[in-house]
Amino acid sequence: MAGKLAIVVGGGPAPGINGVISAVTFEAFKQGLEVIGIYDGFKWLSKGDTSQIRKLHPDEISRIHMRGGSIIRTSRENPTKDPAKMANVIKALTELGVKYLVTVGGDDTAFTATQVEKAAGGKIAVCHVPKTIDNDLPLPHGVPTFGFETARQLGAQLVENLMEDAQTAFRWYIVVAMGRSAGHLALGMGMGAGATLTLIPEELGNKISWKKVVAILTGAMIKRLVLGRNHGVAVIAEGVAIRFDPEEMTILKDVPRDEHGNIRMAEIPLADMLKQHVLAELASLGLKMTILGKDIGYELRCNPPISFDREYTRYLGFSAVKFLVGGGSGAMIMLKDGKSIPIKFADLIDPKTNKTRIRTVDIDSDDYHMARRYMIRLEKEDLQGEMLQKLAAAVKMSPEDFKKRFAIAVE
Repeated sequence: MAGKLAIVVGGGPAPGINGVISAVTFEAFKQGLEVIGIYDGFKWLSKGDTSQIRKLHPDEISRIHMRGGSIIRTSRENPTKDPAKMANVIKALTELGVKYLVTVGGDDTAFTATQVEKAAGGKIAVCHVPKTIDNDLPLPHGVPTFGFETARQLGAQLVENLMEDAQTAFRWYIVVAMGRSAGHLALGMGMGAGATLTLIPEELGNKISWKKVVAILTGAMIKRLVLGRNHGVAVIAEGVAIRFDPEEMTILKDVPRDEHGNIRMAEIPLADMLKQHVLAELASLGLKMTILGKDIGYELRCNPPISFDREYTRYLGFSAVKFLVGGGSGAMIMLKDGKSIPIKFADLIDPKTNKTRIRTVDIDSDDYHMARRYMIRLEKEDLQGEMLQKLAAAVKMSPEDFKKRFAIAVE
C-alpha cells in the first residue's frame, strides 16, 4: 500500500454518509491506499486513542451507499476548543500512519478540518466533504449539501400527510423543521408539500419579534377562514427561535449548548409555545380552533438516501480522493456543472466570526419570491379595501382596529 487514508464523520447524521465512505474506500483502494474509518468523529482522536478504528475494504462496503446512518457513527466532539485535544488528534493520526484525511460534516466539522490541516503542518493532507440536511454550507446557489434533497423529500411527504389530515379533521398544524442557521429545509418542505405558509429566519431579521410571528400565524388562520377554509399547516424553521429578542424569550438564556457552543434546538419547545400563544390570541378574538404542534427533524437524518444523494455522494467521495492523491489539501470539495471543484479552507472562514461561513436563503432570489407568492398569509394589500372589511368582520372588529392589531404581521 502506498499510504493510509482515514475518514472521520462529524456532526449530526445525514442521508448519504455511507455513500461517501463507500466511494472514498473504492477509489482509495484503486489508488493503492489503505483505508480506515475513525469511530465517533473526533471523540477518540481528541483523547489520543488510536484503538477506535475500522479497517475498510471494498468487499464489505459495496452496498452501504443505500443505507442511512453511518457505519463509523458520528459525534459533535470539538477538538478546536482545547490545544491539548488538537495535539492529541495530530498525534493519534500520525501514530496511525495517516497521510490523507477525509472529513465529512457540516459547518462545525468543516471548521475543525481547517484547524487539523493547519496543525498538521503539511504532514497530513485534508479534504472536507459538505454534509448537512440544513443545506447551509457556503456552496454556490443551487448546489446542495448532500443529504438535503433526501431530507427535503421525506420532510415534504410528512408535511403533505399533515396537510391531508388537517383538511380531513379541520385543524391546524404548526410544524417546526430543522435548520439552526438557515431556512432551506423548512422552505423546501413547505414548498414541496404546498404548505399554507412557511416562516424562515432570513425574512424576519436578526432580532425577531415574538409578537410578530404570532401575528403572522394568527393572521394567516383568519385569512384562511375568510377564504372558506378552517385548516392548514404552517412550517417554521427552528432557527427562528434563536433569533427571538431575548427580552421576549427569556427561555433562551438557560438553554443547554453543544460542544461547538450552539444552542440545542431540541430543548426549545417552539411548536408548543407558538401553539399556546396563537390559541390565546385567537380566543381573545372570539375564535376557537384546534392546533397541534409537531417537530420534524430527527426522522429525516438517517433515512436511506434517495437516488440523487446516492449518486451525488459517490461523485463527492471519488472527487475527495482524487483531489488528495493529486497533491491537494486544505479544501472542501464540491460538484458543479459536472466538475469537482475544491473550495479553499481560507475561503470558507468568515473573518468576522472566525468560523465557517453560513449560506442562508437569499430572500431576494426569484425562487424565494415564487415560494412566497404561493403562501396564504396576510399581505399589505389585505389591510385595505374589501378584504380588510371581510377580515375585520370575521373577528367582529372594526376595520381600523383590525388593521392596527395586525399591521406588525405585514411590516
